[in-house]
Amino acid sequence: MRFPLAAAILILATPTVAAASCGGSFPAFIDGLKAEAMTKGHSRQTVNAFFKTARQDPQVLRMDRSQGVFKMEFTDFARRVISENRMVNGKRNLAKYAGTFDNIRRSYGVDPAVILAFWALETDFGAVQGDFNTLNALVTLAHDCRRPDLFRPQIFAAIDLAEHGNFDPASTTGAWAGEIGMVQMLPEDILKLGVDGDGDGKVLLKTSAPDAITTGAHLLSTLGWRPNQPWLVEVSVPNNLDWTKTGLDTELSVSDWARLGVKPTSGAMPNGNLSASILLPQGRKGPAFLALPNFRVYFEWNQSFVYVTTAAYFATRLAGAPVFDPGNPDPALSDSQMKALQTKLIKRGHDVGKIDGILGKLTRAAVQKEQIRLGLPADAWPTTELLSKL
Repeated sequence: MRFPLAAAILILATPTVAAASCGGSFPAFIDGLKAEAMTKGHSRQTVNAFFKTARQDPQVLRMDRSQGVFKMEFTDFARRVISENRMVNGKRNLAKYAGTFDNIRRSYGVDPAVILAFWALETDFGAVQGDFNTLNALVTLAHDCRRPDLFRPQIFAAIDLAEHGNFDPASTTGAWAGEIGMVQMLPEDILKLGVDGDGDGKVLLKTSAPDAITTGAHLLSTLGWRPNQPWLVEVSVPNNLDWTKTGLDTELSVSDWARLGVKPTSGAMPNGNLSASILLPQGRKGPAFLALPNFRVYFEWNQSFVYVTTAAYFATRLAGAPVFDPGNPDPALSDSQMKALQTKLIKRGHDVGKIDGILGKLTRAAVQKEQIRLGLPADAWPTTELLSKL
């Protein structure tokens, strides 16, 4: 689910349009979108035809408010979504589109396994692309004032796609958050980064697997993917490791980690000069990974810690890595306990985002700081002991 950094691409609008940037009467909001579209050079006829079928979709807002799947811990989520069927189909698609994947590796330096994992998790290799009307999803989310800077620009990108014959406002469907195609990309990304992977002169991410997977690789490249470098390696860590050094906020060279006793669970360690962090999705007693610079690019595709870690791990499996060792982590906090923890962390001055019960990057960083303050093992995994001490 691609959530680009659209806040950096703010649209300059007239005062009348800016006043209706989100919220208020929905018909007035649509009128504001029409006015802004015409200031961008679209004809009144084109604009009226594009918005003719636009409607609010309450189900989109319900989906946006209830992303409970990301409250699962990494081990459970990974076991749930990385099925044997997806592993088999991944290998089949790797063989079926071998030529396209060879081109991707040569052009962008992206390992085919990385794209295969996204393709599998986003749409089951194109089988489940979503049945939400894309225009309705975008106008609903843009009208809602939670993330208008992300979704409003997508509407104008969709108009451009429509003028090129690549978007039908009445019939184009996709995910509830407005993503389209086999690797689920927002209209602005498709418009800017779409690649004709099959050479037919069109960019059709819903129906052409070569177009979709090549565009996905192009996107990763623009987000900073380092060509032909690893992204995640499962490791074992010594029991006496300084846990304050773990987490994505701390980087050492691979050679330095090796000197501290970190070892790969299979194969060899990456290049010793690469920088890396120790990732403990469920604390020091759970699985451990060496997260390399390319791992951070995953967060530009999706902001969920659990999704990102699972997608990166899934790619290592498709590339031949064995199943990770789950270890024996301390039990995860319940939803109510996590929200209580986040409330306490905020009261102590930490930025954890909103109180949502999700153990994301900000909450993990705050947990680790409090563990250090309280003299607990600082592995960023919240426990009932930490909650009690707070």
